[in-house]
Amino acid sequence: MTARVVFDCMVFLQGAARPSSPARACFRTVDDGLVTLCISPLILTELRDVLSRPELVKRFPALSPEWVTEFVESVVGKALVVSDVPNDFTLPRDPKDEPYINLAIATRAGFLVSRDRDLLDLMADADFRRRFPSLQIVDPATFLRVIRTRDELDPATT
Repeated sequence: MTARVVFDCMVFLQGAARPSSPARACFRTVDDGLVTLCISPLILTELRDVLSRPELVKRFPALSPEWVTEFVESVVGKALVVSDVPNDFTLPRDPKDEPYINLAIATRAGFLVSRDRDLLDLMADADFRRRFPSLQIVDPATFLRVIRTRDELDPATT
């Protein structure tokens, strides 16, 4: 069984907008069957909203409406979509990040991939680590290193 992973919205944005970015390489791990991407309808709603914001489309011309539709449809087609995600964890520091953490918890994901400091800092929180010892919150480059190393050490994990 492949590891489950949750990508935060910034990873989706960078993956959609920058073909040579580490974030796009994270999506290739899904394409290659190295991990199972988990998403929820709430995250999909945010993703569609963010990828169509005029200021981001202006900044990232690759985010044409056609590309965004294709990208989101591709994600949905490859992901495990989880409709009922309990709100088991609250993050007062940034409540907008809670859907990602709660999805990772609900799906028993091994990874939550993010560049968001509010999420990454949870790895230094002893209570969080005690409650969710199997969840690693890492940036895209670290995620890619871990997945590639794991795959090289044990090709049977894929």
